[in-house]
Amino acid sequence: MSVRFRLINRSTPYLLPPSIDEWLPESHLARFVVDVVNQLDTSEIERSYSGRGSDPWHPKLMIALLFYGYATGVFSSRKLERASYDSVAFRYICGNEHPDHDSIATFRRRFLPALERLFVQILHVGSEMGLFKLGNVSLDGTKVKANASKHKALSWKHACKLEEQFEAEVKELLRLANEADASELPDGFSIPEELAIREKRLSAIRDAKQKIEQRAAEREARERAEYEEKLARREAREKATGKKARGRAPVPPESGPKDKDQVSLTDEESRIMPVSGGGFEQAYNAQAAVDMESMIVVAANLSQNPNDKQEVEPVLETLDSLPEQLGKVETIVADTGYFSENNVNACQAKSIQPLIAHGRQPHHPPLNERLEQPGEQTAECSDPVVNMKQQLQSEEGKSLYAKRKTTVEPVFGIIKHVMGFRQFLMRGKEKVKGEWNLVCMAWNIRRMFALQAA
Repeated sequence: MSVRFRLINRSTPYLLPPSIDEWLPESHLARFVVDVVNQLDTSEIERSYSGRGSDPWHPKLMIALLFYGYATGVFSSRKLERASYDSVAFRYICGNEHPDHDSIATFRRRFLPALERLFVQILHVGSEMGLFKLGNVSLDGTKVKANASKHKALSWKHACKLEEQFEAEVKELLRLANEADASELPDGFSIPEELAIREKRLSAIRDAKQKIEQRAAEREARERAEYEEKLARREAREKATGKKARGRAPVPPESGPKDKDQVSLTDEESRIMPVSGGGFEQAYNAQAAVDMESMIVVAANLSQNPNDKQEVEPVLETLDSLPEQLGKVETIVADTGYFSENNVNACQAKSIQPLIAHGRQPHHPPLNERLEQPGEQTAECSDPVVNMKQQLQSEEGKSLYAKRKTTVEPVFGIIKHVMGFRQFLMRGKEKVKGEWNLVCMAWNIRRMFALQAA
């Protein structure tokens, strides 16, 4: 029996030009990205162009291209250019045009600060669509690999060793120079060239040591302030009770750099940080505050701190600056890595109820603890930390805290493992911060698309 197959003809031209609008189904993420970007005010970026030279690509096209690229795992400018040829969705966004990779890279690098200011506008779009309203917020952080290798870092101990080695070699070369007439040097060996190489290396090492010393001084100042605060609290407790405080007395910080203190030679503003699963990476600490009902990121921040103790106040400032139309943050939920008396007080000062775990809970608590009924909440006292601990023990507090793992942590999981964003392309804290905001905006559009389709 003969089978009749459908004919394939790739050479017949269209009688009429195809309509770009027919290339994608109505419910497609690329259409949604274009719709959202068309609602954004990009006049600040548009005014930055001088009008000289060849006609530039329209900012809305470039912004939509970046948002859709980050939302679907295409990050580099070369891959974005290639996708404008290979992908129907990217062709739709670009109107069947093909921005070159140089233009894409220059636009991203030049307008990262201006793109950050679109963050709140996107939240407005989501709010007007009825997709979210501020209320309870979950805060967490994740380490994202920097555009640098941890093997291209220089530690204080190794820097001192290399400095000593090169200084000795410089002295030896100078001695050889003085005895050059009486010595036989290997063919091709040039003392001036060898001296120049070592002087250049010594200069780089001394610059690195200076940066390490500066960071060590900043760390000592920070640790000194924490030490004095703990000491003052301990002395106040002893004075109030008339007894010696229990537990170890706080230890003053050490001064000067430690042997393992280091600086990256590729991205000096990144830091060596512990990562989940064990080990260390050259990374940045990316923070996100997520609305617990919609899983939309309402505040993003990025820092060089390996732990989260200092990340509450910057996020609070961002949340406090959000427009009233988006609602009011009532509660902020975070894990034990954020707990400190200062952070609890900072939340209370912004009229936000903190629910920050003050100790690690076992994965399998004893049966008697699980069966234990929560006690009645005592009258509110003047200590914000005591009030927060009571709130955490209440049924409402436990229920709200339990939602943390199902709100903010999945956001990081999807960004890293579905969108594929595991490493920054940019270098330097300010540029990396702008790129993290770009990632969060792309996530928000992707999430809004899923919510409005539900």
